[in-house]
Amino acid sequence: MSVAEYQGFLFRNRNASFLQYPSWAEVKDLWRSERVGWHYPDGQIAGAGLVLYRQFPGTRKYFAYLPEGPVADWSDPHIDRWLDPLKRHLRAAGAFAVRMGPTPAYRRWDAAAVKAATGAGRQISDVLATEVDPVGAALADRLRTRGWKRCGGEDDGDAQPRHVFRVPLAGRTLEDLWSGLNQEWRRNVRKAEKAGVQIVLGSAADLPEFYRLLRITEERDGFRLGRSLAYYQQQFEALNAEASGRMRLYLGVHEGEILAAHTMIVAGKRVWYQTGASADHRREVRPSNALQWHMMCDAHDLGADEYDMRGVPSTLDPDERSFGLLRWKLGTGGQVVETLGEWETPMDGYANTALYKAFQAYLARR
Repeated sequence: MSVAEYQGFLFRNRNASFLQYPSWAEVKDLWRSERVGWHYPDGQIAGAGLVLYRQFPGTRKYFAYLPEGPVADWSDPHIDRWLDPLKRHLRAAGAFAVRMGPTPAYRRWDAAAVKAATGAGRQISDVLATEVDPVGAALADRLRTRGWKRCGGEDDGDAQPRHVFRVPLAGRTLEDLWSGLNQEWRRNVRKAEKAGVQIVLGSAADLPEFYRLLRITEERDGFRLGRSLAYYQQQFEALNAEASGRMRLYLGVHEGEILAAHTMIVAGKRVWYQTGASADHRREVRPSNALQWHMMCDAHDLGADEYDMRGVPSTLDPDERSFGLLRWKLGTGGQVVETLGEWETPMDGYANTALYKAFQAYLARR
């Protein structure tokens, strides 16, 4: 599909992930990319997807990846008419295997249910879901019967997080959102306001300071995203070249110093909080709470249906270091959502299956 044809389809399907927009191919420039579509006989587009191809070292074969895609009617019980032509096309393009991320949710847990279930050794999968999505549950069964395998472990995903945290916005007023925050969050937002924390939109020139704070945050919280400053600069340039304001950098400033910086991505009817960073000092003025509340309000003003705070850990054990991130996001009153996750399968043929196994071993050693 041409870029114009593909973008026109996304404009009519405004729930597509930003990872399926053409600009994401510019971010992942080490991958070859193309846009594919499913058409009805009259030419009407039924579905589309951004495919990224990564060459397996030492071969002329590729691993095909559709992050949080394709954009398709996953409620269709006849999924072979979607999957079979996709696999035929990818195999002809030199792919030995494909990974995709169907978009339906699988299960949801309200914040109150998650809080009540915390305990030593507990996992989110131990808790009865508030809601089970029938489309996601049916699709998981259909994929398994066709030989597709869910990526990652039992509770966590792989390249993209399986468990995310989302705050519903559709049909809610700002007063509703404020009431949805727990007492600690409301107190911290007020504390930031009283301390004089200002929220401003940054520019590409502020990305080095964002990255410096990110490295501090990684060291403090014990994680490593493995991204360079150049990666965020390229992302900022590519996404905003596609649409002004698609990627935004919010800064929490106190007494002239940037204490926190968060990135937000806007695409269609959805808004994502992508990456957050903060300093080790003056944390008592709560710049991150103020930033998130401001970003949530902006997402509401943009008419977004939901505010996606991205990944959370599957652990509900308060003694686990990673639980702190979940606890912080729970304070917004949203929901933990188990996505359907990412699914893989090799192309038909012994050689492709063997290469797929070698590829998995290669990834395990990296």
